[in-house]
Amino acid sequence: MLLGIDDTDSPNGMCTTYLGALIARKLRSSGYFVNNMRLVRLNPNVIWKTRGNAGICIETNAPKEYLFSLACEYVDKYAMFDCENTNPGVVVVETKPPADFYQKALREFCTIEEAEERLNEIGALYKGYKNKRGLIGSLAAVSSVLPDKTYECLSYRYFDKCGTPREFEEDGFFECEKATAPNTWDTVDFKLHKVICIPHGKDPVLYGIRGESPEFVREAAGYLKTEEPEFIQVWETNQGTDAHIIHSRELFEGGSFCFEGVVDSAPETQRGGHVSFGVDGVKCFAFEPTKYFRDAVRELVVGDKVIIYGSYQNGVMNVEKFYLAETASVEKRESPKCPVCGGRMTSAGKGKGYKCRDCSARIREVDEVKRNISVGWYEVPPGSRRHLAKPVCRFG
Repeated sequence: MLLGIDDTDSPNGMCTTYLGALIARKLRSSGYFVNNMRLVRLNPNVIWKTRGNAGICIETNAPKEYLFSLACEYVDKYAMFDCENTNPGVVVVETKPPADFYQKALREFCTIEEAEERLNEIGALYKGYKNKRGLIGSLAAVSSVLPDKTYECLSYRYFDKCGTPREFEEDGFFECEKATAPNTWDTVDFKLHKVICIPHGKDPVLYGIRGESPEFVREAAGYLKTEEPEFIQVWETNQGTDAHIIHSRELFEGGSFCFEGVVDSAPETQRGGHVSFGVDGVKCFAFEPTKYFRDAVRELVVGDKVIIYGSYQNGVMNVEKFYLAETASVEKRESPKCPVCGGRMTSAGKGKGYKCRDCSARIREVDEVKRNISVGWYEVPPGSRRHLAKPVCRFG
């Protein structure tokens, strides 16, 4: 059986993974197997998401009706129904549905009507609460196929501690990253000397360690000194895989894309600290929350060949990372002195060297400005990275 649940949290608390982990513990204590627990991120540009736009999928041998009844009982008890944007969904199926619905929910947009139509076609048990939007994520979760997968070790607080400050020692998180990176990532930001993997809201998550395998994330958690967690659960995920990226120049609102091009307008710092530049007519932005990533963007010049990754919203690309494939040459603006007569030389044309105004001597060599950027990957800081975005350390 596959159980899918989505949209039980709100900006003020709860976490669907916590609810799923509670259900899994109940199933195990009742004598059933839990074969797999999956955290499935969907299109990060969906405007009605409550927080991270993720559904969960639990694979178990529990009977269909019992599993459905148990899931609804826990949703009734824990979901944040007082939040307008919290609209839970519960789905139980015997076999994995076709993956096309997951792919669409990951890269485009699905409707509640599409979800209900598919659920009826496959004979699922399902329940949608309030406006039923959670059925989309629940169906996508049980339909998901992960050709590339990562793992997250989520540590959960005792529920009565939610809303109180989390207790932890920072040093352990930096030691953890030093010992296990690049097999784990986004635990800390060394440049800002900041712990990244601890949330700040009222939800029950104490911390989340992301990595390449269950073994790596468990090893990393062993370095940490925190308040005593209620329990820990390792989830299989599509996080850090770029599964949401569409490799295309045919951009549409709300999609996430990768495309190659040439910088055709130089970076400019806008009001608020945002940095804009153009690539083959596409307006690109490194927004202020990307912090020191903007320093790399400011080093780009017209003529640089780049590969851009990001989301297309409000008619612009919100850049998540880029690969500088080829740097353009930049000539020094100050003309050299003539080696023959000592007079001031002037440019003979782009790439053609210089000629002397007085004696007409020529220099073929072009003096180039040394660039402060080189061929390679540039990405946003760990604290600015979207869940699905693939960190550079995973590109090898």
